[in-house]
Amino acid sequence: MKIHICAVGRLRSGPERTLLDDYLDRFDKTGRAMGLGPVKLHEVEDRKGGGMAAEAQLLAGVLPKGARICTMDERGKLMSSPEFAQQMARLRDDGAGDLAFIIGGADGIDPSLRNRADMSLSFGKMVWPHMLARVMLSEQLYRAASILAGSPYHRV
Repeated sequence: MKIHICAVGRLRSGPERTLLDDYLDRFDKTGRAMGLGPVKLHEVEDRKGGGMAAEAQLLAGVLPKGARICTMDERGKLMSSPEFAQQMARLRDDGAGDLAFIIGGADGIDPSLRNRADMSLSFGKMVWPHMLARVMLSEQLYRAASILAGSPYHRV
C-alpha cells in the first residue's frame, strides 16, 4: 500500500525537514517488508491567498485516484500507536492501494475535503503547527511499520 502525505506549504531545509526525511527513510526500509510504502510527499501552496477552499482544491488535485483518505484534524479520532498500526494493516489487507494523509494549512482543512475522508485522526486536543505535524505523522508511520514487523522500537 502506497502512502501519500498531502500537505499545505513547502517544508524547507532545517531541523523539521531533517527529521521528516529520516523517519520517511526508516519507514520505507521497514515498511517495504510489511507491504507498506513507499511514501510520497505532495506539497501544495495557495499563492493566490484563496484560503481553506483553495487549499482544499489543491490538495484534492494531488490525491491519487481511489486512495483511502485520512485527514489529520484536531476533531479526529485519538488512537494509540498499536491501534494505528493495526488500522494500517487492515487497510493494506483489505486491498487499499493508496492511503493519503491530508495535513491542512494554518486554518485547517476545508469541510468540503474533510467530508470526503474515510477517516480522521488527531494528535490530541492541542493544535500543532502543520510543519511539525508532518514530522509527527512520519514518526508514527515508522512506528506502525516497526510494530507490525515486531521490532523493539515501540515499547509498551
